[in-house]
Amino acid sequence: MIILMRFLKLQGPFCRTCGIASVRDMTSKSLWQGWWGIGSSIVNPITMLMNIGPMQKFKRLPEPQPGPGRPMDPGKPLFRRPAILMLLLPIVVVALLVVSNLNSVESSTQVGACVVNKGTSTKPNVKVVDCSSSDAEYRVIDKINSTDESQCGDNADATYVDEGANYTLCLAKIK
Repeated sequence: MIILMRFLKLQGPFCRTCGIASVRDMTSKSLWQGWWGIGSSIVNPITMLMNIGPMQKFKRLPEPQPGPGRPMDPGKPLFRRPAILMLLLPIVVVALLVVSNLNSVESSTQVGACVVNKGTSTKPNVKVVDCSSSDAEYRVIDKINSTDESQCGDNADATYVDEGANYTLCLAKIK
């Protein structure tokens, strides 16, 4: 399931109850089985959104009439099933990636680190590099938890302000 994707589709005449039961069951299975491959993690949310259309059609059907067959048990609604917790899986993964990326970028710009500006002076794109690298342009001499670059004083040859993370790097030119 990590490499391949599996698509299941039910066709046939469904009564209201059987249709709702089928959509709930298949969506519930997609919630906990559908995230394990790279392609599946992209296709699965689209598939679950596509299940909304058939569900609405089934809900508009009249209640089943007594007859020779017995309708399926629709079971609990999706939001009352344990599988709904798997809907949080992609949100948690993305949040962890963002938090780890923010922490790694901010922790790597500590005093003593070397940086290079891959952008311009008006639109800087500061990247941390190894100090022994020929790309290293500046050394971080201070990191201020403020966006006020005047706090760097006269010792800094340049400053880099990250307004999103609310800090300023005081930089000295590497000679």
